[in-house]
Amino acid sequence: MEFLVLSTLNGLSYGLILFLLAAGISLIYGVMGILNLSHGALYMVGAYVGWSMAVQNGYNFWLAVLMGGLAAGLLGLVMERVFFRRLYKQLNEQVLLTFGFIYILTNLSIWIWGATYQASFTAPILTGSFHIAGLTYPIARISVIFIGLILAIGLWWLQDKTRVGAIVRAGMDDKEITMSLGINLGLVSTSVFFLGAFIAGFAGVIGAQLVGVSPTLSIDILLLSMVVLVIGGLGSVQGALLGGILIGCIDAFGKALFPELAMFFTYLAMIIVLAVRPRGLLGRR
Repeated sequence: MEFLVLSTLNGLSYGLILFLLAAGISLIYGVMGILNLSHGALYMVGAYVGWSMAVQNGYNFWLAVLMGGLAAGLLGLVMERVFFRRLYKQLNEQVLLTFGFIYILTNLSIWIWGATYQASFTAPILTGSFHIAGLTYPIARISVIFIGLILAIGLWWLQDKTRVGAIVRAGMDDKEITMSLGINLGLVSTSVFFLGAFIAGFAGVIGAQLVGVSPTLSIDILLLSMVVLVIGGLGSVQGALLGGILIGCIDAFGKALFPELAMFFTYLAMIIVLAVRPRGLLGRR
């Protein structure tokens, strides 16, 4: 019983980090038609900025979380304004450009912060363990679950219950008709891109509580977030949440029971979903 509860909590905490990254990629692709493979690099940049502020300079952890999100958001904004808006419906060019950004940002991070793995860090208030029903679990991981769920509810409310969300959904379904109604879809796209990049950087600092910070994050986290998108479906916050939780739990139980086959089970789940429901479990048509 203890193994089941602890593995589930581990899966939820890691899965919600994957959700935050995948949700940004999904929204950006849905609104702009841009497959931003450099989203993982924005996650890494946010993590390094947060580490630099909280660990190297001793600033408040929550300020580091905010600055990590802002750094990634502003970097994403520059990338969108200068490069991405010119590549609508040009998938090959998008893939080449965004992969290029992965290598550029990874090497810049190594140049600025070094290639050494940096251990996980958190706020002083989140250190220690939580005790309930005879189980002991790190408070930091519990905080990741709560923060991830709060952001999931916020993104769901924004997409499904607000006028801005209605415009975003309309842009996903038919960009040309939406623009013909006098809606400034360019401004909406830029705002969505900034939001997605901000959440990636924010998640980088929050996720550093679990996995630390290293230059390999940009690729490692990207691969799993793409699996989350395939399973959950593009254009759906709920799909990204479901996919993130499923992959997080599969990863946690796989590493606990069959460490050498953990990645196999992750990709097997993706293959099964592709075979049965190609658009994902909750993907938009």
